[in-house]
Amino acid sequence: MAETGRALPQPAGETPMITSCDRRITVKCLRLPTAGRPISRVTLDLGPGSGSAPGAWAALTTREARELARRLLDQAALAEREATTAPGALPSPPSSASFGPASPGFPSF
Repeated sequence: MAETGRALPQPAGETPMITSCDRRITVKCLRLPTAGRPISRVTLDLGPGSGSAPGAWAALTTREARELARRLLDQAALAEREATTAPGALPSPPSSASFGPASPGFPSF
């Protein structure tokens, strides 16, 4: 019988994140057995929100997961800068180091 994919254990104490709109986000590592060598993916599961809207999920390579993490951190830094900007003032433009062109093979979000 063929083995199905299985989630690898999460770090101790790691629980799903609940957003301010009551959406559950779970990040795990999934191992897919293959004949040659196992394939591992980082999974991102966006559970349904408070309005019971359907969730979504993605399985990312380690490179894709790191690229997504970089982009999330860049956008979080931009949001923090905008939140601390005086009312009516325009936020400072992002630095080219933070928001350079997308890496080859990755679509722009």
